[in-house]
Amino acid sequence: MDTVLLLSFVPIGLLLVVGAFFAGSETALTGVSRGRMHQLEKDGSVAARDVNRLMGDRERMVGALLLGNTIVNILATSLATSILETRFGPQTVLVATALMTVLILFFVEVLPKTLAIARTDRFALAVATPVRLVVLVLAPIVNSVQFMVWRVLALFGVREQDEEAVEAHEEIRGTVNLHHKEGAVEREHRDMIAGVLDLHELTVGDVMVHRKSMVSVDAGLPAAEILKEVLDANHTRVPLWREQPENIIGIVHTKDIVRAIIEHGRAGVDVGTLATAPWFVPETTGVAELLTSFRDRRSHFALVVDEYGALQGLITLEDILDEIFGQIPDEHEERGRPDVRRRPDGSFLVDGSVPIRDLNRELEWNLPDEEATTIAGLVIHEARTIPEPGQRFKFFGFEFEILRRQRNQITALRIVPPVPAVEIGAGETG
Repeated sequence: MDTVLLLSFVPIGLLLVVGAFFAGSETALTGVSRGRMHQLEKDGSVAARDVNRLMGDRERMVGALLLGNTIVNILATSLATSILETRFGPQTVLVATALMTVLILFFVEVLPKTLAIARTDRFALAVATPVRLVVLVLAPIVNSVQFMVWRVLALFGVREQDEEAVEAHEEIRGTVNLHHKEGAVEREHRDMIAGVLDLHELTVGDVMVHRKSMVSVDAGLPAAEILKEVLDANHTRVPLWREQPENIIGIVHTKDIVRAIIEHGRAGVDVGTLATAPWFVPETTGVAELLTSFRDRRSHFALVVDEYGALQGLITLEDILDEIFGQIPDEHEERGRPDVRRRPDGSFLVDGSVPIRDLNRELEWNLPDEEATTIAGLVIHEARTIPEPGQRFKFFGFEFEILRRQRNQITALRIVPPVPAVEIGAGETG
């Protein structure tokens, strides 16, 4: 009799195996790395191609797996109840419920899903092809169920078009930050990837060199003086202006000057004739768009104007690369940033013109840069006034002390960052 009973449970065991397949497949396919699957498909993997097709209609795939899992579990429980009825009589429902709960919980839900979490990509590749067949077979039923589900959700104001897809950039940024936190991605690599992603959010006005920091030369000076100032500027390209600094008439390249000096001698060089026509771009131009324009025009230099055509500054290819790789000093610059200096007490002496993005990147701060580009601009925006030297403010957990001000411009600040929670805890225990 016991042998007959055990043999009767063979179909139930097979159903539980099928249920485990459905449950594990759902966990693996919903948690799979889509980036890796796309790369594997590109490399010729048929299984990865099936995974990507399933993920293309995730709702139908999940619906089919849940439907299959539900049918199998109910059928297995019904068979167990029928088989045990002759043995336990009135207690059959209680015994069958307890037995199937344990079996389904362990073998159908926890075990396969744990395996799918531990080997997500490998599990997904193994089950992708059979799952596609299941989805095709159950498609008519799943479509009907989906239709009814959305009709019910519509009663509560939920529409299909209301479902928002996760922005690809934010998904990549979050993944990189997570791997950096876990130690798998270097800080420098994280910052580079973030810099590339930020290019689509930045405008030229966010990264340009302001006109107050521009180096330009008066084209009305004698030729010898123009030549001297251009060479002393220590820049590859120098704007020339006439009558007023905002009236840029040309851009001179030091390479052209050197070539002319070699050919004609220093006295025979007319810098004005070597200048090329300036290229102006609006300050609202996207940085990614400008990068494409630099490549198309085979240019590395542009002047920035506002909506009224007034000069606001300049931007170079190097400025854009600095946003990606961080500021790269050349062989003539000292190590470290002279405009950001750490003090022994943990505070920082910062020039007002330092961009907020640079501070956030170098010091791993999280100051907002939506309303202002420079740290001085942030303080003015938050204080709603132009502070006087000696005034102190506290925003976003940071303390700001105004050290120097020139006219209406804050030129130097002392910033005290928040004390990390770890240090607070260490201080309390000490």
